[in-house]
Amino acid sequence: MPGLKSPPDAPPLRITVSEPPSHNPVHTPNKKIPSPSPSRSKASPARSAKKPPPDSPNPDDSSLDNPDLGPFLLKLARDTIASGEGPTKALDYAIRAAKSFERCAVEGEPSLDLAMSLHVLAAIYCSLGRFDEAVPVLEQAIQVPDVERGPDHALAAFSGHMQLGDTYSMLGQVEKSIGCYEQGLKIQIQALGETDARVGETCRYLAEAHVQAMQFDKAEELCKKTLEIHHAHSEPASLEEAADRRLMALVCEAKGDYEAALEHLVLASMAMIANGQENEVASIDVSIGNIYMSLCRFDEAVFSYQKALTVFKSSKGDNHPSVASVFVRLADLYHRTGKLRESKSYCENALRIFAKPVPGTTAEEIAGGLTEISAIYESVDEPEEALKLLQKAMKLLEDKPGQQSTIAGIEARIGVMFYILGRYDESRNSFESAVTKLRASGERKSAFFGVVLNQMGLACVQLFKIDEAAELFEEARAILEQECGPCHQDTLGVYSNLAATYDAMGRVEDAIEILEYVLKLREEKLGIANPDFEDEKNRLAELLKEAGRSRNRKAKSLENLIDPNSKRTAKKEGTKKWGFRI
Repeated sequence: MPGLKSPPDAPPLRITVSEPPSHNPVHTPNKKIPSPSPSRSKASPARSAKKPPPDSPNPDDSSLDNPDLGPFLLKLARDTIASGEGPTKALDYAIRAAKSFERCAVEGEPSLDLAMSLHVLAAIYCSLGRFDEAVPVLEQAIQVPDVERGPDHALAAFSGHMQLGDTYSMLGQVEKSIGCYEQGLKIQIQALGETDARVGETCRYLAEAHVQAMQFDKAEELCKKTLEIHHAHSEPASLEEAADRRLMALVCEAKGDYEAALEHLVLASMAMIANGQENEVASIDVSIGNIYMSLCRFDEAVFSYQKALTVFKSSKGDNHPSVASVFVRLADLYHRTGKLRESKSYCENALRIFAKPVPGTTAEEIAGGLTEISAIYESVDEPEEALKLLQKAMKLLEDKPGQQSTIAGIEARIGVMFYILGRYDESRNSFESAVTKLRASGERKSAFFGVVLNQMGLACVQLFKIDEAAELFEEARAILEQECGPCHQDTLGVYSNLAATYDAMGRVEDAIEILEYVLKLREEKLGIANPDFEDEKNRLAELLKEAGRSRNRKAKSLENLIDPNSKRTAKKEGTKKWGFRI
């Protein structure tokens, strides 16, 4: 089938070349961000035994016009991979094969052989970590098929878009990745109809991508569609339904709808029990425990965690990272309930497991655990220890493709730790690195990005870089207004920080206008019980006194200063009058 890809968790090189395109575009995506593309990088059993590739001539350019050469070179590339010789020679064969297919293609007739060879070539580039070189190859590949010519061409186009989306994902270009997946889904629906089971798999895959991009409304819409499709094609309590519900629970939890999340998780657990998936049931129990903790139902959370812990210990061993992950959840729970001794004990137990990981443990699992433990140390006022754990986590991920957004999140946390420790220059540098990565990955419009900009602005204030701080607060304000709304606590914090910065820059009228707007919001929509109300009211009174006028009860709308959809940030400490908020 046309379309090959090396998933991120696959061994360095296990690539097979598919046979001619099938008329049934069947695909079974992994949970771990492999593409729902029909192509796979796993060698077929019949070819998995190592064997030396046949000797071959080194054809010159003129020989590439031979129509038999392309299939021969493609087979050589496949056999070279199967023999374990490594990707370099296979890459040369694949490049020549693609050139041969391109030369032999009939003008005006799209060649599926050419598309397939380009998919193979891109997969080899990806297995070498050369994702940038894979992109133009795949962009050429998706131009080859004509979807109007039948299912084979539709399958080739679908595979190419999904593979290109995966490649962009590995480069951290989230928006481009999602765009490719959406185009692939559109082609698949056109070829198969909206209710085909394979369309459901692709919808779930795209929903996962939206979750990673924190676009939860779009993810929820796709999850609902996936559930509807699987209801029509699968038995009740099927594994497909369980996977859909787990993803839907994740989306509901992210949106704060914990009761709905709990309902989906319970149904998913029942489906897994019916299918005898004991370890999956334990994983769901951990998720159920997380929901109970969010609902402050701590006894039920402990029970769920302990159930999962018992299963993981018996099935995977006492030193498995799954056991460590439950220890981390219990540590967080006991910290929240004030049992700090028990919390620290569980943290230490988890760190012992992460320090000597069992074979098969991924760097991502360890880094995720260290990051969670660092949050606990931060909350018990041990920022130095939290900083060490975050730096270890970042070191584990720095050479891993597709982890740019995760690394950016860790760098932002490191920036906060440096800020707490008074190391403001290092704090600003960490935030700047995080901001650069988030911009490159297409997350420049997320609420998280707005928060990071606000925090970087605070570090700039401490370094007396007031002009830079003002620019950062202004950008953060625009993002948070769009993503959270003007009444959100984060947006109000940014307004306050920006007003303080304007005051420090001598832009008193601008500062007054922002504070009048904030007070109007509190009076009309949020109430005045919040202690920040009096603080902001007093600040405004000082500024008005300086300006020689009284408060305008009909405050101007900030139409000229603030985007009507703005929101978020921080407050206080910088000038003699006020401080900034993190």
